[in-house]
Amino acid sequence: MTYELRTYTASPGKMDALMDRFRDSTINLFIEHNMKSLGYWTPVDSPDVLVYLLEHDGDPKANWTAFGTDQRWIDAKSASENDGPLAAKIESVMLEATDLYPIAVAR
Repeated sequence: MTYELRTYTASPGKMDALMDRFRDSTINLFIEHNMKSLGYWTPVDSPDVLVYLLEHDGDPKANWTAFGTDQRWIDAKSASENDGPLAAKIESVMLEATDLYPIAVAR
């Protein structure tokens, strides 16, 4: 499995709309495109930042291509951005699992 840590910095005043789009559209489309949401967080000192972790089943590039060309995503993104983009910045880090996790749990 490949994991992806994504960090979104919301455009000024757009965090609620960004969260709504995730709730209403994005997360369900992730599932259909082989991306499993493992968790969503906001840093304690940065309420305009959303951090989440995805687990990719298959090739992450193929998953994102399928997601990005899904007409439902195109429509949801367009409808939510009538007043400008919801995210000012998006960062992504691809991660591979290590053998440390089972050891850490056993201790």
